[in-house]
Order: sequence, then C-alpha cells, then structure tokens
Amino acid sequence: MPLHWIIDSRTRLVSVTAEGDFTRADIEAYLKAVDGGGAVTWLKLFDASSGRPAMGREDMLAIGVLFRGYHQRGPVGALAIVVADAQVERVSRALGILATADRAMRIFNDLEKARRWIEGLPA
Repeated sequence: MPLHWIIDSRTRLVSVTAEGDFTRADIEAYLKAVDGGGAVTWLKLFDASSGRPAMGREDMLAIGVLFRGYHQRGPVGALAIVVADAQVERVSRALGILATADRAMRIFNDLEKARRWIEGLPA
C-alpha cells in the first residue's frame, strides 16, 4: 500500500507517508480511516516527498469534492503537505479546492520544516 498513516490520539496528529504512486482509492481509504478514527479536526502532516499522485483530473476533482464535504460538516484540522520540488506547482493547483477551507494549510519541500510548523499549532 503506497500510503501509511498513524493516527496519534496523544498528540492529536495524523501523520501520513506516501511511497511511490498513490491513487484516488488510496486517498479515499486514508480519509475513511481519519473520519472513522474521529480525527478530522486533528492536525495532519502528509509527507508525499517520496510519493506521486497517480490520478487524472476526474480523480482529483472527486477528491476535492470529498474534502469539501468534510469542511461542510464542521471544523477540519490544519494540514502540512510535503512534496518534492518538482511536484509543488502541480500539488498547489490541485489543492486550490481546499484554499477556501477555514483551516491553516501550507505546502513544504522539507519534512522537518513542515513538522515544526504543524506541531507549533494548537491541537
């Protein structure tokens, strides 16, 4: 499985690591786990520096709809995303859907900077 996550109730932090190509189904499984674990409002650190979204436009739009659904239900925790330099522009465009969300969100190309930022926010 290309996505691995830890839902940590002590720190109220969801840490995700992507390795290789990940698909819409992978993201949907992750979101289902976060929702089922009661962690939608928790902080999230998504490290995709070694991963690549293997999705077309339709899949990205469908994921955007899922994210918006979570935002319409209530508060959603802050999100730090780490991507390789080559992926920053593509990921930024894809995440434009999330820009209207009422939550802190930043894209990084360095995992430690992302970790410091997300862990510096209130849980």
